Amino acid sequence: MHGRSPERLRQTAEELRSASGKEVETLQCDLSSLAQVRAMAGEIRGRFPRLDVLVHNAGVFMKSRTLTVDGLEATFAVNHLAPFLLTHLVQDLLLKSSPARVVIVSSTTHVHCTCDFDNLQGEKSYDGRYAYSLSKLGNVLFTVELADRLKGSGVTANCLHPGVVGTKLLREGYGSMNAASTERGAETSVFLASSPDVAGVSGKYFVNKREAEPSTLASDAAVRARLWRVSRELCGISAA
Repeated sequence: MHGRSPERLRQTAEELRSASGKEVETLQCDLSSLAQVRAMAGEIRGRFPRLDVLVHNAGVFMKSRTLTVDGLEATFAVNHLAPFLLTHLVQDLLLKSSPARVVIVSSTTHVHCTCDFDNLQGEKSYDGRYAYSLSKLGNVLFTVELADRLKGSGVTANCLHPGVVGTKLLREGYGSMNAASTERGAETSVFLASSPDVAGVSGKYFVNKREAEPSTLASDAAVRARLWRVSRELCGISAA
C-alpha cells in the first residue's frame, strides 16, 4: 500500500491488518516527484519477489496551474505520468508474476476533452476541470496501448470509472454532490483486480463492473502512440 504520509500509512495498515488478519506492507512516496516514483519502484523490486496486481488509484485535482519539482503540471504528472513511469519500472516483475493485472482508475470525465498535444500541461491555457479530464483520458489511452503492447504476455491492463465517490478530490474539484461511499467506489477496482470473470480480459474500460465504451480516441492508435512517446520522453525513459 502506497501513501505520502507515514502516520496515515501506519494507521491504515493497522486497520487493514486488524480487519483481514493479513500482513500489510507500506511504501511511502510522493507521486508528484519522478525521482520518488523511481525510488519506490526500486523498493518494490527489492522487497517483493512477485507483483500480481498493480492498482493505480492515487489522483489529484488542482484548481490553479501548479508545477511539480520536475517542472511538470501537477495534475498531468500525478494522475498520468506517475502510473506510466511506475508501470514501466516494475513491468519485469509483473511479467515474471504472470498472469498479473494492471488496474488504472480513470473517470467518466475523460470523454469531455481531446488530446491537445500543444497544451498537455496547460502551457497555453489552464482550467482545473479540463486538466483533470485530460489526465483521465491519458489513463485510458495508456491502458489500451499498454494492453496492446503486452498482448500474449499474460499481463492484462484495464481501466475504470469508479463512480461519483465522496472523496476529498471530488469536493475540491466539483463541490458538494450526491456521492457514493468509498467502499462502493472501490468495487470495480476490486472486481478488476481479483475476479476470475475478467481473467484474460485486457485493454477495456469498465463502469459498475461492466465493460463500457470509452472515448473514441481510445481506438486511435496514432494518438495512443504519440501520447506514449511524449510520456516516455517526459519521464526520461529510453526508447529501448
